Amino acid sequence: MTSPEILLRDLTDEQFLARYDCDRFTATVLSNRLRYSVQHVVTGLLHRAFSPIIALCYDFAACICAPPEQNYAMSAVTNGLSVFLGTMSDAVRVAVEEYGADRLVPGDLLVCNDVYRIGNHYNDVCFIRPVFHDGRIAGFMALRAHQLDIGGMVPGGFSASKHNIYEDGLVISPRLLYHAGEPVRETFSLIFDNVRGAELMLPDFKTIHGCCSLGEELIQETIDRYGLDAYLGSLRYSCDASAESMRRALAELPDGDYEGSGSLDADGVDDSEEYTVQLSLRKRGTRLEVDFSGSSRQARTCINAGPLDAKTAIGVGLKMLLAPASEFTSGTFRDFDVVIPPGSIASALPPDGAVFCYYEVQALIVTILLRMFGPVLGEDALGGDFGAAYVHNANGVGPDGTPWFCSAMAGGEHGPRGGSKEGDGDGCSCSYIFNLMSPSTESLEADFPLRIMRREFVTDTAGPGTHRGGAAIAKDILYTQAADHQTVPLRFRKPSGVGVHGGRDGALGGVWIFGKDGAQPDTLVGLGSSVYADATAVAGTLDPKTQAPDPDGTYFYFGKTPVWSTGTGATWRYLTNGGGGWGDPFARDPEQVKRDVRDGYVTVAAAERDFGVVVKGDPHWDPEGLTVDAAATARLRQ
Repeated sequence: MTSPEILLRDLTDEQFLARYDCDRFTATVLSNRLRYSVQHVVTGLLHRAFSPIIALCYDFAACICAPPEQNYAMSAVTNGLSVFLGTMSDAVRVAVEEYGADRLVPGDLLVCNDVYRIGNHYNDVCFIRPVFHDGRIAGFMALRAHQLDIGGMVPGGFSASKHNIYEDGLVISPRLLYHAGEPVRETFSLIFDNVRGAELMLPDFKTIHGCCSLGEELIQETIDRYGLDAYLGSLRYSCDASAESMRRALAELPDGDYEGSGSLDADGVDDSEEYTVQLSLRKRGTRLEVDFSGSSRQARTCINAGPLDAKTAIGVGLKMLLAPASEFTSGTFRDFDVVIPPGSIASALPPDGAVFCYYEVQALIVTILLRMFGPVLGEDALGGDFGAAYVHNANGVGPDGTPWFCSAMAGGEHGPRGGSKEGDGDGCSCSYIFNLMSPSTESLEADFPLRIMRREFVTDTAGPGTHRGGAAIAKDILYTQAADHQTVPLRFRKPSGVGVHGGRDGALGGVWIFGKDGAQPDTLVGLGSSVYADATAVAGTLDPKTQAPDPDGTYFYFGKTPVWSTGTGATWRYLTNGGGGWGDPFARDPEQVKRDVRDGYVTVAAAERDFGVVVKGDPHWDPEGLTVDAAATARLRQ
């Protein structure tokens, strides 16, 4: 029989000091100080970066990792990209141990991007700065940032058509980018001889070096002020606090076995095969085993994820659902084990198990967790989001012969989230697994030959509920030059905005091209369902005649044309999935339904059909004159 766990708050002062080599106040101060320090580091990168995907989208994250004797635990992280959170500690450990910790000296900066070593994709380069104190490694400042390009067959990399690692891009094994503060020429040459956009990436590499140096200085200041023992104790304390939070949340879940699955629509070869992620969760006491056995084989193109990516999705999903209040550290993962058979969609193997769109598998895993735990969590359940990144990659050559490419910024990357007990789902955000900014229209139009013609909510797409999901977003992007495009929409066969606690699913979206061979540059496409018949349908479950979204329609496969070529003035439309509803729609406040009709989220007909609310009046010509027919509503809701 095991003795009950003593919570951190119940430790005596003597017990706390013995465990962490500092008192409670100091441990808390240092934990917050280190989180501030690492956030300060990335703020500098955000404001000084040249690459649009860093400066406009916040596609980076940083952390402080403990020294080798603490197993490189991630103890303080930024508010950056959450898809990196489960890979950072392992990335530092693998890169440092492969290179050799004993070979590192002050002023070194390790670099690595190999997806099979450290997770994520090749563009996500990891920079690791050792922090020395009195001749020993006291920790690591690690920063991971998406680079504009890393070579390979597609400018910018975002495509589902790459079949193997050789088409994916340059692999950087753990090596020094800087040694004792000086640049290592052969590493710079290796990288910049193989990438596009080097004129933007080179200053960013130098900025990242400066940011990591700043992080080292801030850690050194902390050690000098509070002492090495207190600093190391605070690293342990941060992880223990996160672990305790997750452990207590797991203890509240009923013991049992939970099953769930979901699928990606297709890979880049053809649409004959959906790729399923199968999850089996076995929970006993405060321990959880997550088993991916039964998941599909690795895909034939680069929509796969690696095991560290799958681990990240489990950690982020569980934390979001069960223990959102505490900090995210390596301790978050302490009380669950992950079983992932190699060679699956969630654990691909080289050379043919190419990994690039790992985030799509992660987003799918989160959707499965939302659906799986919905009945168990009851009112604490969370509705599903729009489900995917809907990434768009465009490239071309300007009139002066200058090549350009725009990656993962002008597609359907932002959309709605699901409803919860707190209220309606947010309408325009990244999916749950991410933490990215939406680049401003003005910045995109200044940097690339495009115009954002529309970004607006679409009526009757939000999942109905007591608290409805966020409405789907229609985003129209008109290209003012001829261009080639790759698109990766992988979640249009089944709703991703899952309804919970009696709520209903959000609507399915799609992707179309209007004026594919060229159109007037000031063309604004309408939103009615009749406009799709003359468009080029790229992706979605659509009516085969009208090509408008139809859940009972035909699946249109995005990869039927691997590269979509368009003329000047062509407009791409991304219509995201809608967010899932929370709670019985017939329990929604009729006045809220009326406001939804007034604001264009719900039609008069849908108010009656989906919410049992009879709204009188004309929302177009007299939106403030709408009224609720209370008697008719009561009869509908009986």
